[in-house]
Amino acid sequence: MKLQSYSLHNYKNIPQISKLSPEQIEAIEVVGNVLPFKTNNYVVNELINWDNIDNDPMFKLTFPQKGMLSKEHYNAMKIVVEHTNNKNEIKNIANIIRNELNPHPAGQLEHNVPEVNGEKLMGMQHKYKETVLFFPSQGQTCHAYCTFCFRWPQFVGMDEFKFATKEATLLRDYVIEHKQVTDILFTGGDPMIMKAKVFATYIEPLLEADIPNLQTIRIGTKALAYWPYKFTSDDDSDELLSLFESIIKKGINLSFMAHFSHPVELDTPIVKEAIKKLRSIGVQIRTQSPVLKHINDKPEIWAEMWRKQVNLNCIPYYMFIPRDTGAQDYFAITLENAWHIFRNAYQKVSGVCRTVRGPSMSCTPGKVQVLGISEIKEEKVFVLRMLQGRNPDWVAKPFFAKYDEAAIWMDELKPAFDEENSF
Repeated sequence: MKLQSYSLHNYKNIPQISKLSPEQIEAIEVVGNVLPFKTNNYVVNELINWDNIDNDPMFKLTFPQKGMLSKEHYNAMKIVVEHTNNKNEIKNIANIIRNELNPHPAGQLEHNVPEVNGEKLMGMQHKYKETVLFFPSQGQTCHAYCTFCFRWPQFVGMDEFKFATKEATLLRDYVIEHKQVTDILFTGGDPMIMKAKVFATYIEPLLEADIPNLQTIRIGTKALAYWPYKFTSDDDSDELLSLFESIIKKGINLSFMAHFSHPVELDTPIVKEAIKKLRSIGVQIRTQSPVLKHINDKPEIWAEMWRKQVNLNCIPYYMFIPRDTGAQDYFAITLENAWHIFRNAYQKVSGVCRTVRGPSMSCTPGKVQVLGISEIKEEKVFVLRMLQGRNPDWVAKPFFAKYDEAAIWMDELKPAFDEENSF
């Protein structure tokens, strides 16, 4: 299959677009001018049920919905879109709205960007001591955009919020110098949007350097869900698989951090073929997704998804809570509800599926897992722990927050027992 992409500029070329109501078309035109919108023919033809479009999770995962903006923001954008074709005027209003949507949560600009000789390396993040995130400039798009994506500012032309670099040698030198780094996570966007030859320009310097501390190369990608042909029949798929093999033969673990948000993404013959090809050469596939209202906020969905992943030789890894940015209000559920979904799903699967961790928030101090709700000293509390932390000493130590039935994110919680919040 040849890739055909659709965006705000050509979405009316989608054959099934006539099935949408005027209100749904309006939402695409309004919300799509604020938040990024891109899909493709595989998603449209294979993953979306156009006969039940009002309730289809994949439609809501990839197409803008009215509820993704507040009423105030939606109406402001609607007025502009209806009354002008001036791109600069539309962009100006869109940017005002975007800046009110917390475009970079968890202190990414302030805390995560490493430095060499006093110069910030804007294409990298180093939040946890063992892992460096690298944003190749050619990987700053995706085969399709998830409507919940916390990196949405990178796709809407907000250059001041864009992480990207072409400096493969800088990445190599940084990892050589920082011997505590064992893992490199290639992220974006989606690194698997790149051609094999381009991706090789980042990988080969690392392999040639024989870096003793480099143990794992990770690739954060949605390509298996949104364009599995990347690994089966694209014109460079064999070259890409050969590059992956060269990593593994070097003794470096290659791990896909594969995003699957709904069981339907695992059902097509082509995604099963792609997973089989990757596994056959030794690629490890770990799976993750946020828990999302309108998409997967039922334990039965998660249990089914974990089972299917394990049956395809993938490893369930994370259930995340949507970050406090963009369309969070549309997708977010309470921390209590997220924990109930996780717990009930966890109870429905066998031990081989229970490698998954969650529900987890990637917030400023680190990855915080909601372990449950309990009563201690006659006070109802959230029991939490750090799965990762800026300070390694925080990791795996339980701590407690006052119970709040409405809380959806870490910064809404208060320390239990009137203790000072050390995080």
